[in-house]
Amino acid sequence: MALSKRKRATYFRYAQYGLLLVIALVIAFTANWSEIVHTFFDLPTAGQMFPDLVTVSLKNTIVYTIFGFALGLLLGLLLALMKLSSVAPYRWIATGYIEFFRGVPALLVFLAFTVAVPLAFKIKFDIYSTVMLALGLVGAAYMAETIRAGIQAVPKGQVEAARSLGMSQGRAMITIVIPQAFRIILPPLTNELILLTKDSSLVYIIGLARDEYELTKFGREFLSRSPTLTPILVVGLSYLIITLPLGYLSRYLERRTGGKKVSVV
Repeated sequence: MALSKRKRATYFRYAQYGLLLVIALVIAFTANWSEIVHTFFDLPTAGQMFPDLVTVSLKNTIVYTIFGFALGLLLGLLLALMKLSSVAPYRWIATGYIEFFRGVPALLVFLAFTVAVPLAFKIKFDIYSTVMLALGLVGAAYMAETIRAGIQAVPKGQVEAARSLGMSQGRAMITIVIPQAFRIILPPLTNELILLTKDSSLVYIIGLARDEYELTKFGREFLSRSPTLTPILVVGLSYLIITLPLGYLSRYLERRTGGKKVSVV
């Protein structure tokens, strides 16, 4: 007798559960747990990483990310407005910038501000300026498209109503459109903050003093003199301390804004 669609779906779901259970049992019985515990959960090694892990590297990672995000948000807003401008050269400049920095690896941007730009212009950047410029310029390209999509998602009737009340186009954009657009794009902007947090690890290519280390640089340095791989796990968990709350915040904001999506194509 042929099974109904609901029965087939039920059996298929049970088969998936069974497959997952088999995989879990294979991993549980074949893994060398004593070696895993020794390699990744060496508590004395983890204890040696404190308090510098928190007071130096975790703090620096947060500071670098905030600086890069602040510059990226301001520049991204400017680029979004330029791309929506009726002045063609503004649109060309914004489009060229966005396509360039979305296509170039962030690592090359860090190298540019570490070596190329100081050599070409005889300018020496400190660590905070380097990270802020590198993260901010790359982040701005992505945030610009998000902000642009958010502005376009605001109903045109809002602008028309503001203009009918005697507001200029600029004032309507600043007081009516942009606040509503930011409410729509808060979830994707939070996701961009998560990406910048991870991209801040690229600062490892810069020659840093010990009090300038971020999480990845600190972990690499500690790993070079550690008998186990515990520093990798500790640093990974430290990143999760930052990114997991931001992920929950993004989902919360998405629920608050009704889950409205914006297209950044």
